[in-house]
Amino acid sequence: MKLTNYRRAALIAAGIAFAVSGASAQSAKRPQKQYSIEQFMNTVSVNGSSFSPDESRILFSSNKTGIWNAYTIPVTGGEWTPVTTSTGDSTFAVAYFPNDERILFTRDQGGNELNHLYVRTPDGQERDLTPGEKLKASFSGFTPDGSAFYVQSNKRDPRFFDIYRYDAKTYEPTLFYQNEGYFPSAVSDDGKWVSLTKVITTTNTDVYLWSAETKEVKRLTPHTGNAQASPSSFDRASKYLYYTTNDGSEFTRLRRYELATGTHEDIEKAKWDVLGVAFSKTGKYRGTAINEDGRTAIRVIDTTTGKPLMLPSLPSGGVASVNFAKSESQIAFYLNADRSPSDLYSLKIGSDKPVKLTSALNPEIDPADLVDTQVVRFKARDGVEIPNILWKPHQATPAKKAPAIVWVHGGPGGQTTAGYSAVIQYLVNNGYVVLGINNRGSSGYGKTFFAADDQKHGREPLWDCVDAKKYLASLPYVDGSRVGIVGGSYGGYMVLAALTYQPDVFDAGVDLFGVSNWLRTLESIPAWWEAQRTALYAEIGDPVKDKELLRKISPAFHGDKIRKPLMVLQGANDPRVLKAESDDIVAAVKKNGVPVDYIVFADEGHGFTKKKNQIEGYAAMLKFLDTHLKAKSTGTK
Repeated sequence: MKLTNYRRAALIAAGIAFAVSGASAQSAKRPQKQYSIEQFMNTVSVNGSSFSPDESRILFSSNKTGIWNAYTIPVTGGEWTPVTTSTGDSTFAVAYFPNDERILFTRDQGGNELNHLYVRTPDGQERDLTPGEKLKASFSGFTPDGSAFYVQSNKRDPRFFDIYRYDAKTYEPTLFYQNEGYFPSAVSDDGKWVSLTKVITTTNTDVYLWSAETKEVKRLTPHTGNAQASPSSFDRASKYLYYTTNDGSEFTRLRRYELATGTHEDIEKAKWDVLGVAFSKTGKYRGTAINEDGRTAIRVIDTTTGKPLMLPSLPSGGVASVNFAKSESQIAFYLNADRSPSDLYSLKIGSDKPVKLTSALNPEIDPADLVDTQVVRFKARDGVEIPNILWKPHQATPAKKAPAIVWVHGGPGGQTTAGYSAVIQYLVNNGYVVLGINNRGSSGYGKTFFAADDQKHGREPLWDCVDAKKYLASLPYVDGSRVGIVGGSYGGYMVLAALTYQPDVFDAGVDLFGVSNWLRTLESIPAWWEAQRTALYAEIGDPVKDKELLRKISPAFHGDKIRKPLMVLQGANDPRVLKAESDDIVAAVKKNGVPVDYIVFADEGHGFTKKKNQIEGYAAMLKFLDTHLKAKSTGTK
């Protein structure tokens, strides 16, 4: 639900994630060529990277075949070699074993998020290392010598993730850390410590430290009032634990705790949130990620000299997910821009010639036909400044005003960021202005803004979306009489709330697996969210104590108010927002005689990962919007 700092830091824990700012300049011409959803989805998605033990190949994941699978590619470029060949469930590469050609990967069942960890041997044999019907497991790192690795699993107690130490030869697991209500983060390289997060509320978290010797847990970040503290990484010498905190400030800064002495010190501050830190194999390189106004940036330094690591000249865009080889002589990274999806590169440190390993954008699509993003802000009705990411079609002009969409991110507490989005570029290419709103409660803009939606859902955050429509209508190239609202997960709830509680504002809405009944959602949260249950209740409402409030803000109980066309897309196996949420709101709207389209994907969960479903869903979404928005004023599509 709420994307707190400890969750964001986890995104960079496996490697050094960073970006350089600078979207490419938009072409002066106004291309008019439009592309089909099949062409956009034929763009290949790639992610992850792990060097083979001899550092000659890189392991990564891709949906090249329409289903996510694991592949390898030479660091010098060349043909992809499939590692897994799943035709049903999405499969994601994790890592090579440090000393041999075995590979770890993860897979769930039809999007149910019950991921298991698998090993694949060089002869093609696969083995589930975490068997069980209802458990969820994830990889948590190798020991420095590669003789063992750590796995988080909730097999002992569905509510909590314990850490198991697996022998790398026999795969025999041993319970290493038994969890009683924390979020485990990382194990120190010397195996003596585990960093933990304690979630009190979504705006109040603490860092704890567990000792493998004494089995005791120690609180490291006592504070008064609300503050977020999140463990980031141990250094390679196991001397320090690095963590982020916004105690005493609006934005998170980087600090470290010396394990031997118990002393704390500030390491790095910025004008925005410092997301976390990660180290290369021996600690020679340290990278700090920073959320800079909707783009992620980093400072990477050579710890032996204190000087920054300089990358060669690259095409415009953001560099992300940097991963150092064990030798620290080369790196793998991704380059992403507004008009080009992420591509994998390799680079020998000191060389000025990076090797582009993938070409993700469908060659049928000319990047000049796509658009760059803009960061824009408007004042909400109470004076709060609302940041947004704006996509403007080439064909939108004051003489030919375009319909528009308010695009609401998930969370609550997520963030709309700059960068390539196939579905948004598809809508923009087909003539829609898209405003990705970061309504109050979004992360990345300080702790006051982040907390501004607590217990206010269906009210102030929704008002921001209403005011976003007014902002769009003020733009000379937007037709303010044709504005819709689209969102997924919590953003889907905002769509339903807008059509329910502000029924005359938006002309149509598209809800992707959004909450319609907060009582049911909060009562049925997945077991493995137990450590943050009370935080969710504090953020949204307690289904027992706040029953009437939750009924009041749940569209399912007020569906008779919806008068504008609605489309709903849902995964049948969604463990976060159950299919019943969508069933109920669709039934309620149908009773009103209001146009409603409903698509359920039998093999998806919370989000759609399979290309066939993306093509079907997004094509239907465009058709729905064209019918109820684009054709509204002009009488034509």
